[in-house]
Amino acid sequence: MAVGVGVVIAQQARPTCPRGAVRGDECGGVYLEMGERIGVNVGGGLRLPDRPIRAAQQQAATFRRVGARCFFDQCGQNATCHAKLHPHVCSMDGGERIISGVIADSGQRLDKALADASGLSRERVKALLGEGLVALGGVPVAQASLKPAAGTSFRITVPEAAPAEALAQDIPLTIAHEDEHLIVVDKPAGLVVHPAAGNLDGTLVNALLHHCRGQLSGIGGVARPGIVHRIDKDTSGLLVVAKTDAAHEGLAKQFADHSIERAYLAVVGGLPNPLAGTVRGAIARSSHDRKKMALVADGRGKHAVTHYRTLQALDAAALVECRLETGRTHQVRVHMSSIGHALLGDPVYGRVPPRLRPILTQLHFRRQALHAAVLGFIHPVSGEALRCESALPADMRALLVELGN
Repeated sequence: MAVGVGVVIAQQARPTCPRGAVRGDECGGVYLEMGERIGVNVGGGLRLPDRPIRAAQQQAATFRRVGARCFFDQCGQNATCHAKLHPHVCSMDGGERIISGVIADSGQRLDKALADASGLSRERVKALLGEGLVALGGVPVAQASLKPAAGTSFRITVPEAAPAEALAQDIPLTIAHEDEHLIVVDKPAGLVVHPAAGNLDGTLVNALLHHCRGQLSGIGGVARPGIVHRIDKDTSGLLVVAKTDAAHEGLAKQFADHSIERAYLAVVGGLPNPLAGTVRGAIARSSHDRKKMALVADGRGKHAVTHYRTLQALDAAALVECRLETGRTHQVRVHMSSIGHALLGDPVYGRVPPRLRPILTQLHFRRQALHAAVLGFIHPVSGEALRCESALPADMRALLVELGN
């Protein structure tokens, strides 16, 4: 444990393993307390026309009425569409659209007001705000929470959706649930979620583009990504992917308000003491190593809360269930390491106890022992409660057997 990171443990108990794997940047804080809201026992249940418009028309070769008509036709299918409030739409060369009009009512957040006026989703409006493509009264704005006065003119530049760079690839997938709006995938360890430098193909996105025939959400401005959340390459288990913008927006809202049920199974070094508790500590990217996350002072990083409980005591290790109240990058790995119980096999935050190294070597276990076992949420379109479970993969089952012996 880095200097300046405080730990408060219920009953004055102390972890059984030395701390220090997680670096605290500046003055971080971790607070450990007995878990009172750990949740149900999943251990047994798991199967292991204004000036802007005139300017736009001067830039465009023509004002394509067909494009505008298509926009109105599309919006007219939306139950929340207010036809009388639709602004002017100008199609630009290259597929870019200009949406212009005035704010109808005072007191609304800018993202909601623009969504109501334009027919775009609020998430799409937020993305455009972040890209500097929205102007009020001719002045670019980026703050979604602004509350402009009624009658304020606005202008939204909507770029053409860029084609996905990833190619569809026939990669086998294990599907836990699928319908016309979303798909829940049981990802194996070693599969990268999204193409990036060093992993340009062979990813989950490549597999989804093939499986879904390209029918994935384009809410971020890219034609077919669909990714709402991610799990690490070497973490196995469940994640949900949106096929439609409506599903993407609804799922994103649930992730933002922390109403998604997520339970992970982890094999950690040592036996946690107390056996169940809550770890609270803000997480941000480390200022010393940009590839790592670190505990930081509240207010600097993102608030993070992990509820854990021990399911099985093993030889110098334990099987632990971690339920996420928040979902931050590397949250389980950072939080468990911060209390002296790093995940076995974790190459970034963990140190394998010496007596366990031969076992991991024998099993060729070279990843963090972490599995996303439960994913529950409200279907963003049907309103149905969905809950998917995933059994422990073979490599983690083998690890438990060896440690149990």
